[in-house]
Amino acid sequence: MRVVFDTNVLVSGIFTQGGVCHRILELVRDGALIPCADGRIHQEYETVFRYPKLSPIAEPAREILSFIRGTAVRVGAIPLRTELPDESDLPFLEVASAASAVLITGNTRHFPARACGSVTVMTPAALLDHLRKPPG
Repeated sequence: MRVVFDTNVLVSGIFTQGGVCHRILELVRDGALIPCADGRIHQEYETVFRYPKLSPIAEPAREILSFIRGTAVRVGAIPLRTELPDESDLPFLEVASAASAVLITGNTRHFPARACGSVTVMTPAALLDHLRKPPG
């Protein structure tokens, strides 16, 4: 399954060992989820993980970001004519749309259905529930 991770999912995955977001990162590592990104998303990840308040997780963050950069499908996103509550979230929606990927975020209110078109937006917990359901 192709996915686009909002930055908050990566931060939570590193901070909360054993939590839902950490399990999602394990699924990426195991190849069950295929991250998709473009240069804007990679830059956002790098910028956020350089925040001083995240310095306690600097080393695991470097490892995760390096892994994601190496495994992510690079997507040439097409600009969308839509408005989001936070316009800085638009690259995540554009990449998810171009890649036919599911957008995973802890902030679903930042991605209202009316603005997302055909893109499926899920919380990390909803993604895990979806993956646990038997096909069919």
